[in-house]
Amino acid sequence: MILRPILISAFSRHHLLHFPNVVKQRPQRLRPVTIGAAALAFSMAVGLVHLDSDTFRDQETTVVDPATSIEFPTTLQIPSKGALPEFTLIGVGVRFVSFLRIKVYSAAFYADLSNPNLKIPSSASPEEKVKYIVRNTACVLRIIPTRNTTYTHLRDGFVRALEKRQWIAHQAGELSSDEQLMLQAPMGQLRSAFPNAPLVKGTPLDLVLTPPDLKQPRALIIRDLGAIQNGWVAQGLFLSFFDEQGNSAALKQSVFDRVAQL
Repeated sequence: MILRPILISAFSRHHLLHFPNVVKQRPQRLRPVTIGAAALAFSMAVGLVHLDSDTFRDQETTVVDPATSIEFPTTLQIPSKGALPEFTLIGVGVRFVSFLRIKVYSAAFYADLSNPNLKIPSSASPEEKVKYIVRNTACVLRIIPTRNTTYTHLRDGFVRALEKRQWIAHQAGELSSDEQLMLQAPMGQLRSAFPNAPLVKGTPLDLVLTPPDLKQPRALIIRDLGAIQNGWVAQGLFLSFFDEQGNSAALKQSVFDRVAQL
């Protein structure tokens, strides 16, 4: 059975309220989370995003990552002149590194589930549903470090994940050698977008995947840092969080459990 938009909307209103560890909070003062000058200039040039505010509006209902006690709002709304959708939280999870299982960050995956063109096949597996969502609607990954780290540390992890996806796609015949060469430029833009600077514990880093557009490639907008307009890189980075163990096995499992209900 194919879900219609009204059922997807019902999911966002009902099922997300049944996350474990959901807490109710009093309305909070808006916290600044800006797209940034570089990304704003890019997005205005290509007509992707026209912001009239530099804040994300967090709703009063939040979901807590049980491994880190970091809270994520169940919805994100980015005010803009060109209406951006309200993003619905799908899952959260912690990233561990090394055999010591050191907690690096908590991550949350959001998507525009109210997109009228989003018709998730009910018979699809959770993995197939996530791929369908990433490929067919706008998404957000919010990353909040649990300890002081650096932008380059996160960048290196993103680049390694994309390079692995390239290699696998090339071996499977899904990406030609010429197409790999064409990815060198956007991959270079991704590397240069992250500064050699610290990322303080508790500071959110938002990755925004723009919605599909027949007139131009999809873009990856990195809050405060810049944007890369290349569909393969933009979608690939999001999908890399759900490859095998992904960047966070906990996030992957949380998202798969939630989309299984769609």
